[in-house]
Amino acid sequence: MTNKIIRLPEVKAKTGWSTSTIYLHMSKGIFPKAISLGERAVGWLEADIDQWLDERIAASKAANHE
Repeated sequence: MTNKIIRLPEVKAKTGWSTSTIYLHMSKGIFPKAISLGERAVGWLEADIDQWLDERIAASKAANHE
């Protein structure tokens, strides 16, 4: 597992979501939490985002085969 940290623009590119949607889903506990990088900076572990995406893809494929 890599510990590469990605910032908001890359998270938005990977998910296709807006900033507000990312933070809304984080607050609901259905999207990985950001980690603090300093007073005014946050990032996400790329592995966490990739795992979350893989789980969504698998769930979608399973739902389509039911």
